[in-house]
Parts: sequence; C-alpha cells; structure tokens
Amino acid sequence: MLPDVLNHLQALVSYDTRNPPREIGTGGIFDYLRSQLDGFRIEVTDHGAGAVSMLAVRGNPRRLFNVHLDTVPSSEAWSADPHTLRVTDDRAIGLGACDIKGAAAGLLAAAAVTSGDAAFLFSTDEEANDARCIDGFLATEHGFLEAIVAEPTMCEAVLAHRGISSVQLRFRGVAGHASGANAMQASALHQAIRWGGKALDYVESQSHQRFGGLTGLRFNIGRVEGGIKANMIASSAELRFGFRPLPSQSIDALHELFGTLSEAGVIERYEETFRGPSLPAGNVADAEQRRLEARDLADALGLPIGNAVDFWTEASLFSAGGLTAIVYGPGDIAQAHTADEWVALEQLQRYADSVARIMGSNG
Repeated sequence: MLPDVLNHLQALVSYDTRNPPREIGTGGIFDYLRSQLDGFRIEVTDHGAGAVSMLAVRGNPRRLFNVHLDTVPSSEAWSADPHTLRVTDDRAIGLGACDIKGAAAGLLAAAAVTSGDAAFLFSTDEEANDARCIDGFLATEHGFLEAIVAEPTMCEAVLAHRGISSVQLRFRGVAGHASGANAMQASALHQAIRWGGKALDYVESQSHQRFGGLTGLRFNIGRVEGGIKANMIASSAELRFGFRPLPSQSIDALHELFGTLSEAGVIERYEETFRGPSLPAGNVADAEQRRLEARDLADALGLPIGNAVDFWTEASLFSAGGLTAIVYGPGDIAQAHTADEWVALEQLQRYADSVARIMGSNG
C-alpha cells in the first residue's frame, strides 16, 4: 500500500494550505479528496476565514478519523520547494508530510482497499488555534461515539495530554516621578513583577502533581511591557502568560488563583485569549476514568499505547464533546514545524496498514 500512500501524499503536499494565511477554499485539496473517496457521502462546509471541513462517510460508522490539512508556514530554511514531495530510501520530505498530511494519505489508501464502514473529518484550522471546523462538527447531530485524531505519535495511541490556556493581564499604576516615596507601590511594572514572582512560586509548588506519566504544571510568561523610562513611574503594564495543566487540574480554578495573586485593585484586565482542554476533557474528578476508557478503545483496536504528551491536540475537543478520543498518527513530533519536514516511510506504511485493518474489521 505504500506506493499508493506516497502518490496521495505527493498530491496533498502540492496544495498550499499554509496557516497563516489560511487562504483555503472549498475546491483545491478538497476536490482531490472527493475524487479519491468513491462510495462516500461527502459534505463540505465553509466556516469562514479559510476554515473548511469535509465529512466523508461510508456505511454507518460510529468511529471517526480526524486529520487536519493545514500546515504551518514554510521558511527560507527549506532546501527545496516545500510543496514538492521528495522521497528518499527511508523518508518522505515535504511541508505537512509529518504534520499531518501523511495520515490523510494513509486514510485515502486504506479506504481504497476496504469496503467497511468508515468516516473521515478533514479540517483546516488546527495550526491557528481557531477550532471552527471541530466546533462546527460537534454542534451537529453527528452520532459518533469515538474519535481517532491524527497527529505525529510514532503510531502509538496517546490517551492523555495537557490542556492549554493563554492570558492577557494588564496592571494599572499611578504615573509620577520615580523619586517619589510611593514609587514602589504605584508602578504598574512593579505590580506585574511581584505577580510574576508569586505565580512562579506557585507553579514550582505544583511539581509533585502527576497524571498519566505527566508531571507538574507547565507555565510561561512570554511577554512583559510597560513604562517609558527609568525615572518615570509606569502607569500601566501588560503581561502575557500561558499555562498547560494536567487533565487532573482545573483550568478555571487556576485562573481564579492567578487572578488573585496581586494586591486588590491593581489588575485592570484579566482576559483568557485561548483555551484548549486537556485530554481527556471534562470533569476533573472523572479524568482517570475517561483515560481508562480511551485505553480500552486502543486495546480493542490493537493499537500500541504510548506515553502521555505535553503538546496540545484537537482530540481534547472531541473528548469535551463527549466522544472517547485518542491521538494516533505516523511520524515524530520532533519533525513537525521544521524546515525539510519529513516522515519515515516505515511510519506511513504502519499507519496505513493499521487503519485499513480497523476499517476492515468494522469494529
């Protein structure tokens, strides 16, 4: 099946689906997918701003395969045209080959050699953290119970990963001359720095927390800005931070804590700018039970189980929508988003064989 996988991958890589700018329409790559899925009922939905999804269904399945077709932008570091697939003795090189058009190619090849129930959801908004496609699908009466979400996992089933939340935090101060006795308390930048120290201390205190092989709370202050010069008290300061909780840690509870680490009245704005739930998603108290349900699904499908991962995936959105979700795909995450991105041919073969077996079993 590998020659067919590579033929499909060559075609898929040739379509420019970089995100941003996400200039993706309902034709192009979707016309190619339609042409390769004979016998499938196909529905293409334009969610706006270049977010397009395609649901392809054969028979009456209750399990859904999801693959995102958008890629990160290419860079000048590429040694050749990123949209022209290059195949060596052991790897396929091209933009999106690893993340994650290789899985889409494997699904197309597997669909051609099976006749059982199957369902694919192709989407184009994963790389921008703008889940219009998945949210739109989950809002329908779809009837699916399980989701297998393709990301590079070395063909191992991933049952758990961290959530993610990003925040814009703005502090207010009182402008004045830095020689004033009130400078220590009046400066918005001083308040931001004090907040940061308390936040870092709290995160370090959580290093003992564990879930499914993951340890501690991940946290990062990515940007601090404010003030004008050294002899002026900063009247405002803005801080951008993010954290990645374990599935057993509540995002809402963490927001409540981070929002109360400063003195009363100094925070002018606390806004969450992006949230992605953990996998498994849902009630924190039920996280372990839902992980066990995902393990049972992987076992039933005969998929090897890998370690939990730190990176975020849209599998958590399916989990939050009530489906039992796992992450499973070809390739190594270390190759994703890199120049001369590549996926091992052995991984493409293994993935295509496994999904063909799963489709053929109608399980």
